[in-house]
Amino acid sequence: MSNAKQIEVTILGQQYRLAVQEEAEAALLEAVSRVDAEMSKVRASSTVRGQDRIAVMAALSLASELLKLQQSVRFGEAFPADEIKHTLVEMNQRIGAAVDNLEKF
Repeated sequence: MSNAKQIEVTILGQQYRLAVQEEAEAALLEAVSRVDAEMSKVRASSTVRGQDRIAVMAALSLASELLKLQQSVRFGEAFPADEIKHTLVEMNQRIGAAVDNLEKF
């Protein structure tokens, strides 16, 4: 990894040292926060004990959430962010062209 730096994060009270490129650090920290929250939720709401088992249960929960989101995108119930951005750019261009045409009159 070029431009990689080491960061320390805490997940469920356990310290981890991770390598990350600077431009990906914010996304990684958000992911760490999400994993920590999910593992804390599993620990608090179940009888599962042991960090490895908690991690597996949290991973299954997050994977299930991801699969539901992917399925909703596939069936047109949700749109990927890139598609939404592209559509907004196109709409802004059309609106700009319409305004320009109106100003000619």
